[in-house]
Amino acid sequence: MTIELKGGLYIVSTPIGNLKDLSARAIEVLENVSFIACEDTRVTGKLLFRYNIKTPMKAYHEHSTERVKDEILSAIAEDKAVAIVSDAGTPTISDPGYKLIKLCIRNNYYISAIPGASAAITGLVLSGIPTNRFLFFGFLSSKREKKSNELSGLVNIPTTLIFYESPKRLVSTLQTMIKQLGNRPAAITRELTKRHEQVRRGQLNDLFLYYKSIPPPKGELVLIVGGMEEKIAAVDDNLDQIIINRLKSKSLRDTSIEISDETGITKKLVYARALALSKPKN
Repeated sequence: MTIELKGGLYIVSTPIGNLKDLSARAIEVLENVSFIACEDTRVTGKLLFRYNIKTPMKAYHEHSTERVKDEILSAIAEDKAVAIVSDAGTPTISDPGYKLIKLCIRNNYYISAIPGASAAITGLVLSGIPTNRFLFFGFLSSKREKKSNELSGLVNIPTTLIFYESPKRLVSTLQTMIKQLGNRPAAITRELTKRHEQVRRGQLNDLFLYYKSIPPPKGELVLIVGGMEEKIAAVDDNLDQIIINRLKSKSLRDTSIEISDETGITKKLVYARALALSKPKN
């Protein structure tokens, strides 16, 4: 169907696996823009072929030159409608599209979003972990020390945490999470909306042992981890009394290690609480 679109940038969400998930409005926009800016023309080309959409494509990704970005902005400046899509899901989520959005805002160009699938949200709702508050982190660093520091900064956040991860780094990431966050409830999803969709739920330690024992899974993964509130909620309400009793016969260090192993709370947090309880009251 041919319609006249207002000149500007259209942020179009695409399926994350099942091509049937493309919305009617997304099809309408993709059919009627001047061209489509996409991460990989081969991937987007398959989607366009599925819906018999003939609109030209232009590659736009993190390695694109300034010239490509300027071409997109120039077209919008000429009152043309341009769509931006990612290979899968909602553009600008863990991809460089947000830079283009910022430039459009700076130039007061029209911007419209056509909502649709997001692997992060789909993984979250399948996880069985609280959805009322969550933080999307995206990909952790591939460097071990930086990854540890990133996770250390998330220890006290009382919200569900959402990460993307590659199969080859999954086991090492789970190991680092256990060390930095403790043994929290978690879920790992893969192949979302596809025939072999898989959701594996359990404690971080259980997931680590499972994935360590099998070959790396295929496809990008969504990793959902329970926040501090969920972890502490599972601990006995008499935690302070447990710490006090344990301190009668053990050192701060040994008390922290034992209770951390028993409850899943990080040694750092147990130690801080034990230290506070061990100080004489004025």
